[in-house]
Amino acid sequence: MIDRDRFPVDPWRLIETRYSEDGVAETLFAVGNGYLGLRGNHIEGRGAHEHGTFINGLHETWPIRHAEQAFGFAEVGQTIVNAPDAKVMRVYVDDEPISFDEADVREYRRTLDMRTGVLERVVVWETPSGKRVRMRDERIVSFEERHLAILRLEVVVENADAPVTISCQMINRQDGAGVYAGTPNQAKSGFDPRKAERIAERVLEPAEHWQDDLRSALSYTVAASGMTVAVVADHVIDTENDYTSRTLIEEDISKNVFRVQAKAGVPISVTKLVSYHTSRGVPPRELVDRCRRSLDRVAFEGVQAQFDRQAEWLAAFWARSDVQIGAHDDIQQATRWCLLQLAQASARADGTGVPAKGVSGSGYSGHYFWDTEIYVLPFLTYTSPQWARNALRARVLMLPAARRRAAQLNEAGALFPWRTINGEEASAYYAAGTAQYHINADVSFALGKYVRATGDDDFLRREGIDIAIETARLWATLGFWRTSRLVADTTDDDGIETFHIHGVTGPDEYTTVVNDNLYTNVMARYNLRYAAKVVREAQEANGEEFARVVERTGLAEGEAEGWERAADAMFIPFSENLGIHPQDSLFLEREVWDLAHTPAEQRPLLLHFHPLVIYRFQVLKQADVVLALFLQGNHFTPEEKKADFDYYDPLTTGDSTLSAVVQSILAAEVGYQDLALQYFRQSLFVDLHDLHHNAADGVHVASAGGVWTALVCGFGGMRDYAGELSFDPRLPADWPSLSYPLQWQGSALQITLTTGELRVRVLTGDPVPFTVRDVAYIATVEQEVVVPLADQGPLIPGRPSLRQFADALREDGTRLSASVPVITTAIPIIEPID
Repeated sequence: MIDRDRFPVDPWRLIETRYSEDGVAETLFAVGNGYLGLRGNHIEGRGAHEHGTFINGLHETWPIRHAEQAFGFAEVGQTIVNAPDAKVMRVYVDDEPISFDEADVREYRRTLDMRTGVLERVVVWETPSGKRVRMRDERIVSFEERHLAILRLEVVVENADAPVTISCQMINRQDGAGVYAGTPNQAKSGFDPRKAERIAERVLEPAEHWQDDLRSALSYTVAASGMTVAVVADHVIDTENDYTSRTLIEEDISKNVFRVQAKAGVPISVTKLVSYHTSRGVPPRELVDRCRRSLDRVAFEGVQAQFDRQAEWLAAFWARSDVQIGAHDDIQQATRWCLLQLAQASARADGTGVPAKGVSGSGYSGHYFWDTEIYVLPFLTYTSPQWARNALRARVLMLPAARRRAAQLNEAGALFPWRTINGEEASAYYAAGTAQYHINADVSFALGKYVRATGDDDFLRREGIDIAIETARLWATLGFWRTSRLVADTTDDDGIETFHIHGVTGPDEYTTVVNDNLYTNVMARYNLRYAAKVVREAQEANGEEFARVVERTGLAEGEAEGWERAADAMFIPFSENLGIHPQDSLFLEREVWDLAHTPAEQRPLLLHFHPLVIYRFQVLKQADVVLALFLQGNHFTPEEKKADFDYYDPLTTGDSTLSAVVQSILAAEVGYQDLALQYFRQSLFVDLHDLHHNAADGVHVASAGGVWTALVCGFGGMRDYAGELSFDPRLPADWPSLSYPLQWQGSALQITLTTGELRVRVLTGDPVPFTVRDVAYIATVEQEVVVPLADQGPLIPGRPSLRQFADALREDGTRLSASVPVITTAIPIIEPID
């Protein structure tokens, strides 16, 4: 799936052996810490797809102009801002710059070392006059020092004396001439809603700027959002050659230029220490002072100390996060790259959200989605719980805006925005945006998972409980009751009460604004029950604390009981005729899209078909019902899971990178081993092989999180339903082993799976009870548990095709569509009449 000549296999490093200026490589070699991100642009600062320096939460706003306005539409757009670029360190030999499209490059190697967090590039080139120049540059964005990036460059003219100039620059590329808040390539790349928006006006308004010896400072106010940003850089030169320096400072550029009379073989080393600070209200001058203090501290501690601490930080990260796959170095390399991306997207987010692209690119405008809660937070919860807590706090801080949004839509409680940076809804297309109410349940689900796995009841009692209460309230008012007669042809007044949720969109954005979406209903049921549970427990545990909860939220007597009643009566669609759960109440009445005969150039469908065309068919952008089967798997039987998977898998386009990981997990659970591995590899190489042709816009962070989940929960078979840890492994046939650490309720575990046994070892902490295929065990620090794994019998090698479905449905008398040569059904979900 990847060009191994250009990107050779190395289990701990991503290596590039040929120079490139493509946007995908900029993403693959981006470095960040969750707050600050530097794209993998070359230090020459030329020929980039996107000169990207991104800061989590730094954004611009603008009024959304709808073609036809309606009440409650999102009013203010938000997009991430491309911060001033401090990566540029240009080298001139004999006053000529290196130009890779013309230079005689003798050696080239770029390496992202996942153990040290250092991005390194080594280039050897020869000038037309025969001077051999060796350049080595390094780059880190510190995990320890949230606001710090360091760039080091060493230049040696190996075989001759030569004049060498090194020009270190900071450039504000928002120059007022057709400024882009995100990618500068959108206009020439055509329509794609996944890209950042273009803003024609100047985004960054200059504030304070100055030069003090070799220290440069630039600062700005974001024009409409009012945010502020400052960047300060120190420059240190170390060489035995003679040199002079000169500086230039203007509103949008700083230059620190070193002119060196280089002797043959005598190195020139220049180190650039850069600090960024941002705020939603602090004046730029104060941010400049913060940058100065950050750099003063680094100068006191020393530059090498920052590299050493980076390696130490990552050693601790890998100790609690590394998933090891035996005898497959290619899979191991890609897996570690994905896990590193999760750290780079979330480690120092520190109370802000985790953007869909992290801080690696401008895709999706730097917005936070439900991706964080469902795909990223599980990894954080089980490996770095503090990061998960910080991400949940971001949702706590959004509650005031979420309450306002719910009221705007005539609902009680809170409605979290579908996509946002500042907490306000930024999705202009409500059908695939605001209508995805399931985000409320996703946030509450992540909260429950975090508290169960960590035992952090303190966070739940002080802040998290507000999320549970307000999200449950929304479902109680959004849904409605329907009383149905037990027998349709009688006049008996007795009947069954069911609770329904209409006019919503599930995870599958190819089917919008529907009634009784299965995923939404199942997750809302969880949300309602969880909120009732935590309210009851809080009331029983601490009267004083509960009184504060009531005061904060206005919780009324009997509310929790009402949530439980609605949850117990939640309508869950099921077709007796097909033995499956319909995705929504009318899904099975639609024709099936002929995916087999849809040309590759018309994929993804969202870029080639009007939404109304797509909405008329049974076709899925991503797993919807299948995701519900995974997240709420204890509410479905094995037979139901297999029947649902068999039905929906052939209908799923995989146009979303969120889909394959879920399909892999369920394929493993129901026994489709080769299909599980196939979907896993698709997820694993989403960015490394640019499978969706948009990796240039940034890392697919949620897919990277899903890779961890597919390994641990898919092949590893781990579940934690109702707070009970269990394992039912599904190791691929050609994998000799799978091993991973796990944090569980304060204890650190190491799980090792081979074809014949499962080992559970407690590294630190209390004894841990768990089950393996319904047999109970307890592991302790003193006693490792070794569980022999009996053969589960043959695993199913494939999956049914659409043609097999058609043949099966012909036998059942179900009509086939006359307009397309694929199956369709005429079986609605029949509900008793009121």
